[in-house]
Amino acid sequence: MYNAHRGMGQPPANNSNNRLSELFDQIRREFDVHAQDRAGEHDQSMAAQMQEMEMVRQKVYELERNQMSIKQRYDEDIARLRHEIEARGGPPSHVGVSGLPPHGGVSQPAPPAIGHGPSNLFGGIMANPPGQGNPGLVPPSQDQQQQQQQGPPPHQMAQPQQGLQSGPYQGNYPQPPVVNGYGSQAQIASPGPGKPRNNRGPLGHTNTPQQSQPMSYPGASPQMGRPSPPPPFHNVGNMLADLDPDQVRPDQKREGSDWFAIFNSNVRRVLDVDLVHTILHESVVCCVRFSRDGRYVATGCNRSAQIFEVSTGNQVTKLQDDSVDKDGDLYIRSVCFSPDGLYLATGAEDKQIRVWDIQSRTIKTTFAGHEQDIYSLDFASNGRNIASGSGDHSVRVWDIEYNREILNLMIEDGVTTVAISPSGDYVAAGSLDKSVRVWDVRSGTLIARLDGMDGHKDSVYSVAFGPDGETLVSGSLDKTIKMWQLSPDNRGGMMGGGMIRGGRLLRTFEGHKDFVLSVALTPDGEWVLSGSKDRGVQFWNPRTGDTQLMLQGHKNSVISVAPSPQGELFATGSGDMRARIWKYGTYRGT
Repeated sequence: MYNAHRGMGQPPANNSNNRLSELFDQIRREFDVHAQDRAGEHDQSMAAQMQEMEMVRQKVYELERNQMSIKQRYDEDIARLRHEIEARGGPPSHVGVSGLPPHGGVSQPAPPAIGHGPSNLFGGIMANPPGQGNPGLVPPSQDQQQQQQQGPPPHQMAQPQQGLQSGPYQGNYPQPPVVNGYGSQAQIASPGPGKPRNNRGPLGHTNTPQQSQPMSYPGASPQMGRPSPPPPFHNVGNMLADLDPDQVRPDQKREGSDWFAIFNSNVRRVLDVDLVHTILHESVVCCVRFSRDGRYVATGCNRSAQIFEVSTGNQVTKLQDDSVDKDGDLYIRSVCFSPDGLYLATGAEDKQIRVWDIQSRTIKTTFAGHEQDIYSLDFASNGRNIASGSGDHSVRVWDIEYNREILNLMIEDGVTTVAISPSGDYVAAGSLDKSVRVWDVRSGTLIARLDGMDGHKDSVYSVAFGPDGETLVSGSLDKTIKMWQLSPDNRGGMMGGGMIRGGRLLRTFEGHKDFVLSVALTPDGEWVLSGSKDRGVQFWNPRTGDTQLMLQGHKNSVISVAPSPQGELFATGSGDMRARIWKYGTYRGT
């Protein structure tokens, strides 16, 4: 019985184990099902979150793109408004519209100062704040270095109130810092022979270009500030800048939206003038030049030369050497077309002459040899020779057919300007030593040195031959233009095939209020043109020395003037970062 009873207890134990296993299996299945459900829900949640994050990323990208677009439009509007404000006489672009520093957008490269001073050629034509530096034209001479150490000479100390502040229409301009006897300002110079260009010039002076000081016109018209006029019948002679346009008779003036011209009441008015195109640049316009056929005008500015169609004012091409170092500035000081219009020669601060093939926008040839900045170029009428002038005291002539230098003429001081006669037989040069020299290109013989008692009293900045090749005009820091005769006279000449051995002064043109920076003659020889630091352009009668008109069309120094070889048009380049094309012609009356 006992054994039978123990045997009957086994089945319940097995049933319990089976039941427990079934329960475990059921729990496992339920867990698996639940885990699968949770995994599916988790995957769906992750997918939804990833999709949401992608949407957010797209939204952020869209917002960033919209913000960049808005900023670009904002910068464009600011630039446009600044140009408009400058055109109306307001503060230039390096000052904010409200007088505060400008917004933190892309900084505008500052233009070069093309000015005068013992330490350089272009040190102070446009006033620059100390410490910002400007490109110099040439190094100082020994006498000028001594002047720097001893201070400015008396004649310079007496001039602080002259120049731009003299004319009535400029009386509301603030007194800017000036240079070399005209106030405190950084001076600049090019590096000496064999010395690398860096951020500071000789004698510790900087050499980065800068723009002029702000100009304001409180209480005046948006075009020109005009304070109290002089007496109504004040006879100013050729000093037309002393006149207030508001007091000039209607038949003796011409006005545009941001320019005006005053005609000399002492002579019969025979000319009229009008603005054709205004061409904005991103830096100072150092030079302007027409092609021989008059269809195009070239300008030189920071790092590039640009060519524009005269009829429309539209840019045709931009010539820039991308192989040069991108650091710092590289101003193109001079440009000139070949007679056939196929090439454009450029001279720059890197001591290189580049001859560009305009059609292909490639460099045909490069001339190296100058040891300092190149400031002036001229193509000969044969289309083969180019003359260059540099701060290294040399005038050189190059042959572009054989790609070589054929003439090297050394003088005592920096060369500021060169010109080749229409025949191509002679090359003239102006210098810091106040002289104008003329050489025979074939022999290299000096045939005329124009200085002395009749000569300029300060550095010569510009020379130009007349169309007859026998007259020459020069412009100087002494604020005058002089016309010289190179044909037979009291010191020898060309009679019987003889060589010119001298020249004589025909007349001196006086009327500018400040340095004369550029001179030229119209192709018919009827008028002498001049551009000045007083921001004016004047037309002079070469037979009488009288000025016909004074044109005020820029907000800064007029650095370059150039008449069209075809007549009726002339171009101006200025420190206000604009080039302008003008037309002139016979006055028909009102």
